[in-house]
Amino acid sequence: MTVTTEPARPGIAPPAGDAEFGQITIADRVVEKIIARAVLEIPDAGGAAPRVFGHAIPGAGHLGIRRTGLRQAPKAAVDIDGRTVYLDLTISTRWPASIADTSTRVRDHVRTRVHDLTGLTVAEIRITVAGLIAGPAPTSRAES
Repeated sequence: MTVTTEPARPGIAPPAGDAEFGQITIADRVVEKIIARAVLEIPDAGGAAPRVFGHAIPGAGHLGIRRTGLRQAPKAAVDIDGRTVYLDLTISTRWPASIADTSTRVRDHVRTRVHDLTGLTVAEIRITVAGLIAGPAPTSRAES
């Protein structure tokens, strides 16, 4: 994202109501990390291990590859066009939580967090649920 305006000249006050000067660039990777952290704020959602032909890669965690878990960061890929974000997200959900409800909460929360933290508008979020995790919801995400 790039916002360009006229640079301020020394000794000249900026025009009234014009609060932006200079250029701010937010890298795609930064937005992806914000999104991954926002997903982890939803108790029933987490990251999913990469899959090959529909099967998770065994031992992937030892190779530094994402694992499936409610405390693992999900995969996020963004495309930023001006001030608009298009997002592909791969997550896991806790069983027996509703996948539809969890996806809706993730979508709403990610959209809000990205806008609050960057000022960007999330136009589209495509969510792929690639794994289910059995067990109770975690009590705290503070350890993540």
